[in-house]
Amino acid sequence: MIFSGTLLTEGGDGLGEERGAFRVTPKGLVRVGEGLEPDRVGFALPGFVDSHAHIGIGSSGPSTREEQEAQILAQRAAGVLAMRDCGSPVDTGWIDERPDLPRLKRAGRHIARPKRYMRSLPVDLDDPHDLPAEAARQAAAGDGWVKLVGDWIDRSMGADADLAPLWDRRILIDAVAAVHDLGAKVAVHAFARETIDDLLEAGVDDIEHASGMDEDQAHEIAARGVLVTPTLLQIELFADFAEQAGPKYPVYGRRMLRMFEERHERFAMMRDAGVRLVMGTDSGGYQEHGTIGAEFAMWEAEGVPREELLYIASIRSRADLGFGAPYEGGDLIVFAEDPRTPPVLGAPDAVVLRGELC
Repeated sequence: MIFSGTLLTEGGDGLGEERGAFRVTPKGLVRVGEGLEPDRVGFALPGFVDSHAHIGIGSSGPSTREEQEAQILAQRAAGVLAMRDCGSPVDTGWIDERPDLPRLKRAGRHIARPKRYMRSLPVDLDDPHDLPAEAARQAAAGDGWVKLVGDWIDRSMGADADLAPLWDRRILIDAVAAVHDLGAKVAVHAFARETIDDLLEAGVDDIEHASGMDEDQAHEIAARGVLVTPTLLQIELFADFAEQAGPKYPVYGRRMLRMFEERHERFAMMRDAGVRLVMGTDSGGYQEHGTIGAEFAMWEAEGVPREELLYIASIRSRADLGFGAPYEGGDLIVFAEDPRTPPVLGAPDAVVLRGELC
């Protein structure tokens, strides 16, 4: 497959470009002479990375293989060629056998406590002291990541129910150490501010959502190089969650509404503090797969310039999540028009995986 045009590349702290004609192979790109007839012409990126997706989770829970295929094809159509499956209750190993499907790094199953996450999705631990051993098991089952549920509503408190951490700090420290000893990393679902300090002390690698983070925590997260996936589409639903809490869980409802109302200021604060943000949709469940374009639009509405957005979503996130160098493996997406230029960034005009047009 021959591509001719502008290759958007790593340019230090942002996008660079390289113009010419390139043969795309399963090993990567090789510059060729201009005399060859190109298969595609335009502007190329190494494909988007969705750092927070759930292949195998649908609106009603675990998905069938047919549903999983539809999910990952929707991601591919949107230009996502690499995903971190941030917790799934089903075996998606069959995807690795399909060269026409995006690359997937799995985090095993979510790890939670009974009645402290969505039903049928996590491994529920009756004894929280089992967390280090279970985290090690999930590390062995995954592809370099483990997903913990850091906080959730504790409905046992009745009308006083609120978001509350699931794990004691000492247990978290031991669990993260067990995962790191196996060469894997830890991502943690965390909405509440009070959850984050324990996560930092435990040395986690990535915080998902971080919707209650304060400024001091943001500066500490930036200093430590901890990744944060802000999942703006998901946080947009917090007002709905607050309304659903109703009079039964008023404390929880007030907190969710407050985080919703503070969402714009918090995102700006994270950027100002230098937090290393990665792009993730939280697709599976509340969000449909293939919605990375909608997540892009929300980042742009928060003032993120288009070139920075493309750099984070297609190049920097590859390195942050361990997917290798840009264009490694012959993966790219092609736009007929320059994607750095508004209007709204739509789906790519062509997708290439492992050197082959899809």
